[in-house]
Amino acid sequence: MTALLISGCGSTAVTEHANIAIPVVAKKIEKESVAKVIAVSGNIEGQKTARLGFLVAGKVNYIAAKEGATIEAGQLLASLDPESYRIAKDMADANLDQAQDEYNRLSIMHERKSISESDYAKISSMLKLAKAQQKLQSKNLSDTKLCSPFRGVLLKRGIEVGEIIGAGLPLFAVSDIEVVKVNAYIPETDLQLIKMGSEARVYVSSIDSTYTGKVVEIGSLAEPTTRAFSVKIELKNPGLVMRPGMTAEIKIVSGRKTDILAVPGEAVLRDLDNTAYVFVADEVKKQAFKRKISLGQINENSITVAAGLAPEEMVVVGGQHKLNDGSSIVLK
Repeated sequence: MTALLISGCGSTAVTEHANIAIPVVAKKIEKESVAKVIAVSGNIEGQKTARLGFLVAGKVNYIAAKEGATIEAGQLLASLDPESYRIAKDMADANLDQAQDEYNRLSIMHERKSISESDYAKISSMLKLAKAQQKLQSKNLSDTKLCSPFRGVLLKRGIEVGEIIGAGLPLFAVSDIEVVKVNAYIPETDLQLIKMGSEARVYVSSIDSTYTGKVVEIGSLAEPTTRAFSVKIELKNPGLVMRPGMTAEIKIVSGRKTDILAVPGEAVLRDLDNTAYVFVADEVKKQAFKRKISLGQINENSITVAAGLAPEEMVVVGGQHKLNDGSSIVLK
């Protein structure tokens, strides 16, 4: 508030600034003992992934699913033209029938001692060979159909109808994502803080969702270049919305306690250069002073202060947007 006093001719104008106290709410900052949280990034992968291909060669005549589709256990993925394998099976069936007839005829003669043991052994071997050939050709015919071994999502389809493929080539990738794993790497300095079963919170930015899981695997060999150890966190995947390859931010709660200073998130303000600061209330001077701070970990309702504040100081948490450095205040 400004009061302007004017005297007669030749007088000077005197301006007085009455510094009005601004009502604020302040909170005393104290040390808190909290479990240390290890924050890392990771990638989502399926609980199990199978790369599938045909056991026989041939021409692709049918593909059942597109990439990204949900596949049921035993569902047909693709098939080859079976005609050549059907003909081979028919020939094997005919050979088996012929060998069986011959064996039946010679068995009667063998019982009557009309043929030698060597001839009987020969026809017995021929029958076994015919049965094996028939079984092999039946399997080859069956192998012209490729089915999924479990329920999952089709991650990759590497062929099109009409292509000629060889036996054993990985053409499809199916991943079971009812439960997913998040694969991350932990620095060796933090490895001692993590145990099997440690709770982890996982945020997946692509679907803007947070999940809770547990550590199920801890690597025993460090990566040569980074000296980090692999850790896997298992998560349930309702609705199958998490897909392999998505990135995730992981926070693992360790069993070790540490003392921290934290301020409510609303108390932290930013300069034009994005420097973080708060207002510290001086109860004796009844003023608020701007204090630059270094921020640490962001928690649910607070932010850890790495530097800039000391225990027992009063931080303004209400009315701070009206303050300037050195503003007079009244604590509510």
